[in-house]
Parts: sequence; structure tokens; C-alpha cells
Amino acid sequence: MSERIIRSGTMADRRLARVALTWLTEPGTQLVHRLVARLGPVAALELLLDGEVPDQSLRSAVAARSAGGDARAVAEQALRHTERLGARVVTPEDDEWPARVDDLHRLRLPGAERRVDRETAPPLCFWVRGAQPLGQAFDRSVAVVGARAATPYGTHVATELGYGLADRGWTVVSGGAFGIDSAAHRGALTAGGLTVTVLACGLDRPYPMGNTALFDRIAETGLLVSEWLPGADPLRPRFLIRNRVIAAGTLGTVLVEAAARSGATQTLKRAIGVGRSGMVVPGPVTSAMSVGAHELLREEHKTRLVTGVAHVLEEVGRIGEDLAPPARAPERLRDQLDDEATQVLEALPRRKALALDDVAARARVDLRTAMRKLSLLEELAMVVRHDDGYALAPPPGKGTRA
Repeated sequence: MSERIIRSGTMADRRLARVALTWLTEPGTQLVHRLVARLGPVAALELLLDGEVPDQSLRSAVAARSAGGDARAVAEQALRHTERLGARVVTPEDDEWPARVDDLHRLRLPGAERRVDRETAPPLCFWVRGAQPLGQAFDRSVAVVGARAATPYGTHVATELGYGLADRGWTVVSGGAFGIDSAAHRGALTAGGLTVTVLACGLDRPYPMGNTALFDRIAETGLLVSEWLPGADPLRPRFLIRNRVIAAGTLGTVLVEAAARSGATQTLKRAIGVGRSGMVVPGPVTSAMSVGAHELLREEHKTRLVTGVAHVLEEVGRIGEDLAPPARAPERLRDQLDDEATQVLEALPRRKALALDDVAARARVDLRTAMRKLSLLEELAMVVRHDDGYALAPPPGKGTRA
């Protein structure tokens, strides 16, 4: 089957075959991905339709789907519908394909028992709405995900992250759900930056419907992306299937809030599993919406705690750039003093003046040093001189002794 079959068919034939394969089997199916990689999409489709694959489960799934229509005819109709929507189908043969998602071929989740945790192969194609090139949008991108039932704290943090990342030229990627996802998207839009929504349904029926206006805004300046044909329903397993694309397509995933059982935690695990940066924003220990996030910090040694845009950029930025400054308290004038000047300052009592020799004795320095350091402290307005000696300067706003 070799080179001739792999290269058989025009670009249009291969595109049609990929759409048909996506209709026949759910995205992420490992065996289908391996067939396409070995034979090409056209020959892989023929093999599946002829029922020649050895896997009984896959044969049954294809047969059941084929009973509802001809795969090629469905694909042709889907492509026409895509064009009417003002959208496009992007395949690995296209220049704008986001190559990073191909790393999904190496994703293996420990203890995976569910199909959605085992079938994590790279996508066959994407439906895209929006003018930005898909690969370019994902090139410098960070995912921000979290709870639908977000708290005001979580919404605030996600909005700040979305705004800050977009303001620095990074694409903000999320799933378009209520809560954290929406806040991150809106933050990016407010900054005038690029944001991408990866859907778990057809482009013509983005879910949730309550975010329709948000999706329209995103499509105007960013991208709506899906692995499913137009008209596809947002079935529950599809959200986890979709999450692997968010995880692999970006350089890192930030989890803002997540309950104990949350699909957002699965996105982070997939990001770590495919070698991306996994980041968690801590929340109040009393909040049920941060239980899942905190457990990931405890259990996943590769996760990193982040508290803002600077920390996120340090994790995903290029080596030597975007390093977050260490957290420091505001610098005080006394922080600039040397050891002897500090000793002299500390030797002065709060409410009275001391003679020069008493200051030297309490500071354990000689008279000459005490005189030099007291002169310096006077210049810095930290010490005042009186007839009876030296005293600490009063706090700003209060008068000095006569």
C-alpha cells in the first residue's frame, strides 16, 4: 500500500476523506489515526468502508454509522454547509495547520480506563470560523480554563489573566463555557488581543447558547474551532475529547478554579501528559471551587503555582525572557543603609535624645564612626540633632522638637 496509495487522490479528495472519517468515528480514535498515518486518508476511508479493519469494535462503529448515510455524501454536504457558514476546513496538509497538536500521538494518561482517556490521537481536521490563520493563532498561546460555576474571585483572576496575556501579544485559548472560560475570553477581547474558542460541537450551534454574542465577537477578531461537522451536538464525552486539543495546541494551561470532579482538571492533566506547562492558581482553602485545583498542586509534581501573568509568562516564555520578578515588599530607605548606620539608627530611643558618646556606646562603634553615620542619617532626614544630642526624626506629617 505504500507510497502510491499514501499519495493517491487530490488535495480535495484527501480533505473529503478526512471529513468523512471524522463523521464515521469520533475524533481521537487511535486506530483511525494510525491508518491515516500509514495509508493516507483516502485509502484509510476505503478500508473502513469495506469493513477490512481487524478491530471488531471499530468495524461495528463504522457499520452502524454507515447505516445512517453514505460517508462521502455526508462529507460533501458538510463541506458545502461549511462554505455557507463562512467557515473553512483545515487539514494537516494545509499551511495553517497547528503542528503542535500532532504531539497528541504520544499522550498516554496513567490508569486510563474510559474511552475518552484512551482515544487521544491527534485531530484529522478542524472546522474554523474567523480570519486569523489557525497555526499562527496557536503559535504563541496559553490556555486558561476552570470552573463553570466560578466564584467572583475566580472570574476576576481569569479576566486579569486573559487581559494581561493578550495585552502582551499572547493568544488566549479556552472552551467558551460559562465562568472561567468566558472571563478569560472577555479579558482578551477587552485588551484588543486574540482569543480562540475550541468547541465540543458544530460551529453552527456553539454551546452554550447563552454565550452566542460572545462567540460572534470572538469570530470577528479571533477564531472558533471545532473537530466536529456542522450540526454536531455538544454531547458530554465530546468536552473531554475537545480538551486534549486545548491542552496540546497551547504552550501551557492555567487552571484557575476547579471543583473536586472537573473537566478542567482533565485538561491540565492532558497538558502535562503531552509535555506542556501545567499551572494552577491557588484559591481560598475554604472554597469548594478550588478543591480540584489544590489537589492537582499536591498530586502532580509537574504543576506550578502561579498568581498572575508574570508567573505564567515565565513558565511558557522563551528561556531568558519573560522572567517574573521575585515578590518583594516595597523598598524602604533604611534598606539602603550599611551595617554601621543601621546599628547607630537602632541605638536611638524612640522618645528622647542621646548624647554622641551614649549613641556610640549603645551602637558598639567608636565615636568617629558614630559621628559619621549620624551625619549621614541627618542628611537622609532619619535623625535630627538637638542641643542635648540626637533623636529619631518624627514620622512624616508630625512636627519636630524645637
